Amino acid sequence: MKEELLIYKLSETIKKTSQIDKELFTKYNVKRGLRNEDHTGVLVGLTRIGDVVGYERTEDGQLKAIPGKLYYRGIDVEELVHGIQSENRLGFEETAFLLLSGYLPTKDELGTFKKILNEAMPLQHQATMNIMALKGHDIMNILARCVLEQYIYDEDPDNISRDNLIRQSINLVSKFPTIIAYAYNVLRHHEKGRSLHVRHPDENFSFAENFLFMIKGKGQYTPLEIKILDLALILHAEHGGGNNSTFSVRVTSSTETDTYSSIAAGIGSLKGPLHGGANLKVMGMIKEMRENINDWTDADEIDQYLKKLLNKEAYDKTGLIYGIGHAVYTISDPRAILLKDMARELAKEKGLEKEFAFQELIEQRAVEVFMNYKNGNNNKQVCVNVDFYSGFVYEAIGIPKEVYTPIFAMARIVGWCAHRIEELNFTSKRIIRPAYKNVNEIQQFIPLEKR
Repeated sequence: MKEELLIYKLSETIKKTSQIDKELFTKYNVKRGLRNEDHTGVLVGLTRIGDVVGYERTEDGQLKAIPGKLYYRGIDVEELVHGIQSENRLGFEETAFLLLSGYLPTKDELGTFKKILNEAMPLQHQATMNIMALKGHDIMNILARCVLEQYIYDEDPDNISRDNLIRQSINLVSKFPTIIAYAYNVLRHHEKGRSLHVRHPDENFSFAENFLFMIKGKGQYTPLEIKILDLALILHAEHGGGNNSTFSVRVTSSTETDTYSSIAAGIGSLKGPLHGGANLKVMGMIKEMRENINDWTDADEIDQYLKKLLNKEAYDKTGLIYGIGHAVYTISDPRAILLKDMARELAKEKGLEKEFAFQELIEQRAVEVFMNYKNGNNNKQVCVNVDFYSGFVYEAIGIPKEVYTPIFAMARIVGWCAHRIEELNFTSKRIIRPAYKNVNEIQQFIPLEKR
């Protein structure tokens, strides 16, 4: 009882000791969330890897919303995807090569790179056995533990030379799908009492197919499912240096810590529901809307539910419409456009046209309702983001919700590694160390017997 009272007292004390007057942030020109007053990100670094574009500045310094663009090493992602699709092939491995190296591979280089990835995909025997013994409800947590464990098997883990960084990066990119698939099968066995399947990756399969094979088994997926998972991996592979998880990797890398510690930090950041876990929130919201909206074609009924979301009267009562809005994209998210196009095709294959049409109508109405929220006083331009359709795609493929966010990590590991390599190879390196101003009053020490 005494212990519980102390815990309660500490908790109540935090209410006071953690409060800071909002006016002080303005007084000291603090960039909360590393954001400027116009909501743009504070410029803290330079990169040649990825670029996220959602607005441009006019001559008078104002922001002008423009259709979103995403560039990988200067190449428009839409152009990259359409180029790969026009040749009727998969492209994640090529995208990984591009992001890590800075240039598109030749046919021979791509073939060799795929071979290296496939050869590195199996886990060490002891690592596999350790996953079998791990227990937990969150695969992102298991993934982080397994990444840290890879330090043990690395003969030169702390070496930050370029050659070693590339070796470590390829090793991690290769092993993420295996770790995630095995972790899910173990969770499925422990938590649901299902049979335990440990399928070894096939050296003749693509990156995307190997993951589906290890998760679902041979013959349990279609060519279209492989294509759309490959597309999702391409679209999630990189998103500039300013997103939270990539910045976490760059911050830790600036200390010259080992690769495994740095990547584990990125995983911890991505796990958060405001970052990589957003697609789970979207699917939870859509599920509730399917259950509570009688006519999926009635725009007015959908509008009324969306207003309830904004008024904190529905779903998780946060006032958010998940999957709508983005920190940078304003008019459109190019990733959402590309994924939506193939999601429509997948819906036809799976007989989910009605569900897709419902989600598409929600997208249209959500943007309109948000823009007119509170009597039209909300002038913020918003668009649907990639999370709005990624959950639909994974659900249609039959991927369990436990691996939605891990799939994000399975793609983003490429961007994380590329940014880590760049951070460690600046000609003039500096540890990333921003400042916090202390606004607490000076206090005198009071002897224990007088407290």
